[in-house]
Amino acid sequence: MKNSVLSRRTFLKAATTGSLAVLAMPTIIPASAFGANDRIRVGVIGFNSRGKDHITGFKKLQNVEVATLCDVDKKVLQEGAKDFEKKYGKKVKMEQDLRRVFDDKNIDAVSIATPNHWHALATIWACQAGKDVYLEKPASHNLFEGRKIIEAADKYNRIVQHGVQLRSSVAIREAIQHLRNGLIGNVYMARGVVFKWRPDIGDQGVSAAPADLNWDLWQGPAEEKPFSKNYVHYNWHWFWNYGNGDIGNQGVHETDLCLWGLDVGLPEVISSTGGKFLWKDCKETPEVLTSTFHYPKQGKMIQFEVRPWMTNKEDGVEIGNFFYGDKGYMVVNGYNDFKTFLGKERTPGPAGNAGGDHFQNFIDAVRARDKKLLHGPIETGHLASGLAHLANISYRLGRSLNFDPVKEQFINDNTANLMLSRPYRAPYIVPNVV
Repeated sequence: MKNSVLSRRTFLKAATTGSLAVLAMPTIIPASAFGANDRIRVGVIGFNSRGKDHITGFKKLQNVEVATLCDVDKKVLQEGAKDFEKKYGKKVKMEQDLRRVFDDKNIDAVSIATPNHWHALATIWACQAGKDVYLEKPASHNLFEGRKIIEAADKYNRIVQHGVQLRSSVAIREAIQHLRNGLIGNVYMARGVVFKWRPDIGDQGVSAAPADLNWDLWQGPAEEKPFSKNYVHYNWHWFWNYGNGDIGNQGVHETDLCLWGLDVGLPEVISSTGGKFLWKDCKETPEVLTSTFHYPKQGKMIQFEVRPWMTNKEDGVEIGNFFYGDKGYMVVNGYNDFKTFLGKERTPGPAGNAGGDHFQNFIDAVRARDKKLLHGPIETGHLASGLAHLANISYRLGRSLNFDPVKEQFINDNTANLMLSRPYRAPYIVPNVV
């Protein structure tokens, strides 16, 4: 066994010399190679939650300036700008409408951390305006949108990074290389688990929108509905009009790793079932969801579990992934940690725990104008988000579905195919880019 397994020392040496293609890291271009005008100026769009991490991530990078903050909630915007000035000792430009950020010729790139239903249109508009994009997961609100983002990035020659930071984790990239090298044998199954604490959110009904919130702009491409405190600012995740449930929230990190580790794309057979068993609140998406994705031609499958409350851990994992082969299995805990267990006796094998910098990877690709340097290119974002979308469609229809992964259409199923996109609300229409 020892002779057939890539040792950690050999692995790290190979990674350092660049001989492992899957781990090929971009050349770090020193800031001194550029003039003062080569500073990359970033606008952060949506920062009430995850966007705060975007600000921190970009601020620590050399020769990168967070130049503009944008949020549809004026109160969030003003408080964020005040905190920014206090923390970094400088003022930052404020915009409530993301279109003004795209119009700004001084902005080179944008990061997007809006609710899911805005991800595609915001990214396409940014590409059309000549901006590169760091896009928070999930890449899209439906499958159609993911393909449109890919087309826009290609048409306008923009760098678009999908914000799943485990793609830049040194440990996870090592783990993927072990899978490719056959450490656990023929890898036939991946499992993703999302066990997050999701409490009862009640039902606050409808009310007038706060004066500081541009409710029309917040809704954007989605079907127009009355304002409710149930949506703003986080629980929109649990409503189909704006979010995709936890498989399309936290779960996209894990669907992405399932696909990466198995080396597959979209599946041919999808089955997803679950429901609301705990709370009588106003959530629309399921609390508990069990999904399977079958790849009959490759002889592989993915299992995915979402649980919201009291539950056991699986091999110590609450959020993570498992890979099963005929010679062992791998456990990925979170974003930066993996372990392997080999043979019938589950002998501990190679393990690792090391992070990475996904924002730096994006900036490196922007500077080099080379999307091949991206660890999380938008194509992978489309697939990872797509897996969640397919599961949700199966759940909502209450049946298994047959899918053509090349045409990205369900087979002889008009009802399901209608759910691959949505009606859009003018003027916030996701365009057919090609």
